[in-house]
Amino acid sequence: MINLKQLRTQKGITQEKLAKCIGISRSTIAMYETGGSEPDLQTLTKIAEFFNTTTDNLLGKITPTNKAKKIPVLGTIPAGIPIEAIEEILDYEEISEEMALRGEYFALKVKGDSMLPTIKNGDVVIVRQQDDAESGKICVVMINGYDATLKEIKKDPNGIWILPHNSNNEFKPTFYTNQEILDTPVRIIGVAVEIRRSL
Repeated sequence: MINLKQLRTQKGITQEKLAKCIGISRSTIAMYETGGSEPDLQTLTKIAEFFNTTTDNLLGKITPTNKAKKIPVLGTIPAGIPIEAIEEILDYEEISEEMALRGEYFALKVKGDSMLPTIKNGDVVIVRQQDDAESGKICVVMINGYDATLKEIKKDPNGIWILPHNSNNEFKPTFYTNQEILDTPVRIIGVAVEIRRSL
């Protein structure tokens, strides 16, 4: 997080105060500032909102260079089609060369309010392609082989929870048993690593 220490010191805020406001330990803030650890998406969003800035500003604003990599912004993710082969691309986002070396990425333009307040309708989420993730991560999950949804996952010995963040009763947590994961199927295809807030 290139700009966290700079933002904090500019505003005269101690690590202790920031940690208390965000709900994490002071030592965790110190790790973020030295690069010893990286915040998850929810913590990153909380820090950005605290400083009234964007998550990509916290991560270091990317300026177009020959070394930056463009990734496609997708509205939907069709089944059975490799990300690289999708023709219906809404736009492109740039990620740093350093990020590009960590894996394969795509961007997803969010439609709907199920992940409010963490992620808003119209936001662009940068997603690292992977087929598994830890509990508590926000993932792109493919259901039925063609339905893609962006939700937090919570693993259980008997299956997996797909969790919205919006407390509105319209959005319900869904549980899939281990057998349903195989039969439906339910498959993680990527983990959200950055939010680029819509204006």
